[in-house]
Parts: sequence; structure tokens; C-alpha cells
Amino acid sequence: MGLAGIKDVADRAGLSVATVSRALSGKANVSPKSRQLAQAAAKELGFVPSYHASSLASGRNHNVGLVVPFVHRWYFSSVLEGVSTTLLDAGYDLTLYNVGHQPERRQSVLNDFLLRKRLDAVIAVALVLSEAEIKQLLAIHRPIVGIGGALAGASTIRINDAGLSRMAADHLIRLGHTRVAHMTGYAELNQDFKLPGLRQAGFETAMKAAGLSIRPEWQVSADFTIQGAYASARRLLGTASERPTAVFAASDEMAIGTILAARDFGLRVPQDLSVIGMDGHELGEVFGLTTINQDARGQGALAAKLLLDRLGTGTGQSAKHGPGIPATDDQEYPTEFVIRTSTAVPPA
Repeated sequence: MGLAGIKDVADRAGLSVATVSRALSGKANVSPKSRQLAQAAAKELGFVPSYHASSLASGRNHNVGLVVPFVHRWYFSSVLEGVSTTLLDAGYDLTLYNVGHQPERRQSVLNDFLLRKRLDAVIAVALVLSEAEIKQLLAIHRPIVGIGGALAGASTIRINDAGLSRMAADHLIRLGHTRVAHMTGYAELNQDFKLPGLRQAGFETAMKAAGLSIRPEWQVSADFTIQGAYASARRLLGTASERPTAVFAASDEMAIGTILAARDFGLRVPQDLSVIGMDGHELGEVFGLTTINQDARGQGALAAKLLLDRLGTGTGQSAKHGPGIPATDDQEYPTEFVIRTSTAVPPA
């Protein structure tokens, strides 16, 4: 016998094709007994429901697009983990678009892939989409959730980068540090990804409020990696006529690079140099790093839950928006200040 069809299952179960279809696709309006009969018959016959057929019927592809600027950075891979776990648990596929810095690649993702309607919804991570790009997505009635960057007309999950950075710098200032350096991201990272500028602004606000001068030679930049920060921190610690007693790095990976560079100069952390980071990288624990944990995995999971709710498959209340009606809530994601051993009072 060839592959069993849904009619064979219906005959075996003694049910109508429509009931079997509803039972096997997990629809609610089926009695438990019918569902059991349908599932048993499908199992005996080795019947596999066709997602293609059911997606034609429902207009759903059970596929969500995740658009990220990089995959290999810790933050993005952590968000990806949170998104994919939540979607897989809900029976959804994930299509990943890694757009990098090439504008033409972004164009093709937004214009071609997303418009081909193979996706039910889109999660955009740390991308500053133009108004036209957002309008385009909303026009094809696809819910969008942004993580990290505020998206006009879409729901956003973000942390208060400027406020939290001010808090991190304040922590050093309250310990008594007056010679504080800041490691930020390279200027070109600010193009799509406004985070370095926001974190730098928070640092500057804290310094000005405390009446402390910001020395240009203590403002260094790197590429948000441990290796890149290690090289920049070696320059900072090796060439300055006067060394800072503390460094606020705009990410945990850059803070770790700074700690490794300090060791090369025989500087002890925190006795000679305090270092604070930001993110909640798992390596922070190994290095005793004081940081602000933003739970990137949790942000990804929440974004996926919001979308599933909007698609009406979740349990949340937002399904009342109905498909294609944009919900525009902007949520600030809760963070946790984690004080470890990399920060202390400045050397006497």
C-alpha cells in the first residue's frame, strides 16, 4: 500500500475527514475521544500530516523570520537561542537572516524573502529599520517584534542602555574613582546599531553629574570582542601618561579583554584597576566580573512569545489585536546589577 492519506485515517477511525483534520492539527473544537481515535488510526497507518496542505488551508506557514546583523557575537547568538527554543516548543520553524553590514543584503531580505509570504512574523534584532521598511512589513500583515532597537509601529523589547550605563559608571564613581576610562564600540557600529552611542552617553552623563573630567585619551574603542578589547586596553594601559584606576567597558566581552590586558602589565584587578562590564555573558562569572545582566536569552524567548500570542497560538491576551493589526507596545526588559570582585575602591 502506498502512503496513507487522510481519508484512510478517517475510514479507519470511523470519523469524517474534517474531524480527523481538526484533530491532527491540534484544533480545539474536537472531542477528546475523536482526537484519540484519529491519533491512534494515524499512528497505525503511519500517516504524516502535510504541513504544506495545512498551511494552504490556514494561511499559516508556521515559520518565523529572525533578522540579525551578526550571528557570531555573544548577544545575538544568545537571543537566537531564546527565540529558537520557544518557537520549536510551539511547533514553529525559524528562518535566520544574517544581514551584516551590507545594505543590499538587507534590501533583499526585507523585499524578497519577507514579501514572499513564507513567514508568519518577523523578529528584528538591533536593527534600525527605516519607516519605509517597517511600513512594508506591516503592509503584508506580518507582526513584527524588535529587540534592542525601537521600531516605530512595531512592538519592541529593549533595555535602557543609557540609564544602565550611567548606573555602571556611578558604581565606579561611588567607590571613589575619579580617573575612569570608557571602552566603547567603533564608530561604524553605531550605524545600524545605536547601542555604543547610547552606552557612551550614559557614561558621560554620570561623569558630568559627578563633576569629573572625561579625558579623550581614556576614551578607547574596540569591536565588542575579547580579542579586540584586549588590544585596545593594552594601548590604553601601556601608553597613557597617567593610568585610569577604573574602566567601564560597554560589553562584558570588552571588559574581559581589559582584565586580560591588565594582567600583562602586572596590574591586579580590582586592587590596581577596577573593571565593570555590561550584558551578563556567562564568562563573567569565571572572571569575577561586575556587570549588568540583561538576559539576552530571556529577551529572545519573550519576543517569540509575543509573536506567538499575536498569531493567536499563544496564551497571552494580545491575540485580540487580530492578525495583521500591529500592536505597538514598547517593553523595557528587566535587568540585574551583579556585583562581583572586579570592582573595588581605587588604590590609595
